Amino acid sequence: TVKPLDAKALGELLQKRAPAYDKDREEHYNLISALHKSIRGSDPDAALYWLARMVTGGEDLLFIARRLVRAAAEDIGLADPTALLIANAAKDAVHFIGPPEAELHLAQAVIHLATAPKSNAAYVAWKAAKRAAHETGALGPPMHIRNAPTKLMKDLGYGQGYAYDHDAEEGFSGQSYFPDDMARRQFYAPEGRGREGAIKERLEHWAKLRSQRDD
Repeated sequence: TVKPLDAKALGELLQKRAPAYDKDREEHYNLISALHKSIRGSDPDAALYWLARMVTGGEDLLFIARRLVRAAAEDIGLADPTALLIANAAKDAVHFIGPPEAELHLAQAVIHLATAPKSNAAYVAWKAAKRAAHETGALGPPMHIRNAPTKLMKDLGYGQGYAYDHDAEEGFSGQSYFPDDMARRQFYAPEGRGREGAIKERLEHWAKLRSQRDD
C-alpha cells in the first residue's frame, strides 16, 4: 500500500532542489506535459509528483500556473466550473504570495483539477464554432435580432418580430439566432459528466421545445 504524502512530507519534497532539471531544455516541456496529462487522466498522485519535480527543479511557478488555467478550461470545462476559479486563484497566489508558500496553492489546484469530473465539450465546441465562423464569415444576424437605434433601421425591419424570452413560456422563445442563410448547428454537446449532466438535460429540453415550435 502506498502511503499518501501528508502536508509536511509534501512540503519537504517541494523544498528540495533537483539540479538535473533544466527548465530551458526539453525536459521543461516534457514535465509540464506529464503534469497536464496526469491531470487529464484523473491521477492526483502522479500529477503531484510531476508538480514536485518541476518545483524542486526551480521551475517558474507562473509557468506552471498558466498550464493549470489552461487545463481547467480544456479538460474539465463546465463539468466543474469551479476548476477554472481555483486555477486562477492559484495563479493569483503566485503573484500575491510567491514561492515557496504559493507552491501549496499550486498543489491544491492540481489535486482539485485531477479529481474533478472531466469534459472537453466546451473546448471542442469553441474549435467547431471558429471553423464555422471562417466558413460563413460574411453572413449577418437575422433581422429580428439586429439592433435598431434609429427610426430608419426600424422602418427597414431591424428588430421586428423579436420575441423577448423572459416573456415566453418557460423563459424560452425558441427563436433562431443563426443567420437566415445558415442552418442551425450544434457546437456544444456535453456528455453529461459532472455538472454538465444538468446542462445536457436542459439543452435537450430546449431542443424539444424548439422542435415543437417549428412544427
